[in-house]
Amino acid sequence: MSNEIIARRYSTALADAVLKKGDAEPVRAELEMVGNLFRENNELRGVFDNPAIAHINKEKVLDALIAKTKPSTTTANFLKVLLQNGRLSAIAEINDRFGSILEERSGVVSAEITSARELPMGERAEFEKNLQKITGKKVNISYSIDENIIGGVVTRIGSTVYDGSVRTKLETLKEQLVNG
Repeated sequence: MSNEIIARRYSTALADAVLKKGDAEPVRAELEMVGNLFRENNELRGVFDNPAIAHINKEKVLDALIAKTKPSTTTANFLKVLLQNGRLSAIAEINDRFGSILEERSGVVSAEITSARELPMGERAEFEKNLQKITGKKVNISYSIDENIIGGVVTRIGSTVYDGSVRTKLETLKEQLVNG
C-alpha cells in the first residue's frame, strides 16, 4: 500500500477524532513536532523501519519519545496505534495530509504560487481574490521564486496546476512550430 493511501486513511481517522473532541490544533502541532523529528533524524526513522528490531524495543523507544515530548493523550495514543500497525515511519506524510484535511474541513484550501520574481503586495492580493473566487473557499497561499520559469506564474491548488509561465508557453510554441 502506498504511503499516500496510508497517510489519507490515518489522517482522516485522526481528523474525525480530534474535530469531535475540539483539540485539532494542539494535536496538529504535536504531530508536526514528531514528524519533524522523523524527517531530521535518520537513526530514529531507521529504528522503526528496521524489521530486525523487536517490536517491544520499538515500543520502548516510542515510550521514551512520548515521555520526552509530553504530547496530549490523543497524540500519544495515535503514535502507539501507528507503531502497532507498523506505520510510524509514515508519520511525516500522515501529518502533512492531516493538516490538509483540517484546512479543507474548515473551509480553507492551500495554494502554491511560483513566480520568476518577487510579487508585489498588490499582485498577491489580486491572486488571493481570484483564487478565492475560483475555489469558493478561503485560500492560504505560499509563494516561491523560480527564475527558470522566465516570467508568469505557476499556481498549484491541491493536484490542479495552472501553468501560466513563459517557459511553458515557449515550449508549447516550439512544439507547434516543429510539428506543423
